[in-house]
Amino acid sequence: MLLSFGIDPEAIAEHDDWHTHEHLPERLAIPGFLRGSRWIAIRGQPRYFVLYEVATLATLTSAPYLERLNNPSARTSTMMQHYRGMTRGLCTVLGSHGLGMGNLTYLIRFKLRAGSKESLQTWLLEETLPVLPVKRGVGSAHFLQGATPAPMTNEQSIRGPDAGVDSALLVMGYDTDALMALAQELLGPRHLERRGAAEAVDGLYRLDYTLTHAEVDA
Repeated sequence: MLLSFGIDPEAIAEHDDWHTHEHLPERLAIPGFLRGSRWIAIRGQPRYFVLYEVATLATLTSAPYLERLNNPSARTSTMMQHYRGMTRGLCTVLGSHGLGMGNLTYLIRFKLRAGSKESLQTWLLEETLPVLPVKRGVGSAHFLQGATPAPMTNEQSIRGPDAGVDSALLVMGYDTDALMALAQELLGPRHLERRGAAEAVDGLYRLDYTLTHAEVDA
């Protein structure tokens, strides 16, 4: 599950404390949730993206997860009022190459123009993403595609309807210059739009906090 959003400036410190000490532990205690990570923009917008890795797509529409979404804590209910511009995608992984996460991610979200889906996906999955992890400064590359709409819940009703995610690329690594070079030379919005993407937006993010199910379980 891929989320991108902003937070009212006056609520940022409270958000990060809540997200670290309540929200991530709550989510990672749900069966099927494997790892959650919070990232903060160092170039581009919005300020945050959050990535939840789950055992199966069904985890994201499971009864235990929906029970939490429909019964938010008092602190969660307060914090939801400070979210701005939420996009939330329940995604399948079309392609994943390389190992590890790194402390930096270059994130590109985009849509596919009619008639260009097959050619763009072939270029990404067969020609481009498989060779990225061997490049200096890069560790892994992943292609996500929105697979199912997120159901309306009490949490979402507090912050307002979420936008969905059509497609997204995540290139993870450890070197800012290397990732920005990929943006400028190969994978930035203008390059993807030339090959059939639409409404592409990008940003460079640093890892802020991460938690796994095994840590919560222990």
